[in-house]
Amino acid sequence: MTLTVAPYGDSALLATVSGGSVEDRWLAVRRLADAVEADGIPGVLDVVATYDALLVEFDCARTTHDEVAGALRDARGTAAVPTPTTYRIPVVYGGEHGPDLPDVAAQLGLTERDVVRLHTETPWVVRFRGAPAGAPMMDGSRFPAPISRCPRPRTHVPAGSVAVSGRQAVIYPVRSPGGWRLIGRTPLRLLDLGYRPGDVFRFESHG
Repeated sequence: MTLTVAPYGDSALLATVSGGSVEDRWLAVRRLADAVEADGIPGVLDVVATYDALLVEFDCARTTHDEVAGALRDARGTAAVPTPTTYRIPVVYGGEHGPDLPDVAAQLGLTERDVVRLHTETPWVVRFRGAPAGAPMMDGSRFPAPISRCPRPRTHVPAGSVAVSGRQAVIYPVRSPGGWRLIGRTPLRLLDLGYRPGDVFRFESHG
């Protein structure tokens, strides 16, 4: 695999991994992000990881593109995969907490109970933290087909809502707009969990 590092504005770098499989690229980005955070590179303010790229934001008054790029390449050689943590997430499925569960079941040609069974049997891997508020973006779906988004996004999705779209799942940590299909809700405060990319969520049906 190849690592390409390029300026991204005056105070950021974009490190892109190419070659290999999607899983290989994601693992390489995850290792690099963990190494950068562990090394404490002077001037680095934040790292944002996706499936095949890492955005590194830095204080341009303290360091330069070249210095950070060199540190990134050095960090790549020391990167290791941390042991994942498994979180058990209680969920109340359907009803007012999961108003889109009937639509998801209809799309998949399954019963609502089957949708819940497949969702709870799946070990969902946190791939990265997205919007809003570091929401855990997960995949690992065992559904027989991808799930469409809502034709019209909601302006208010309650905090703790568990949603699916395509072959991915997410939990909304805070109240926000959203267009994914809501199938349940958890009482847990996600902002209190220290989940990281690579960690595993196991959903459990309650109520």
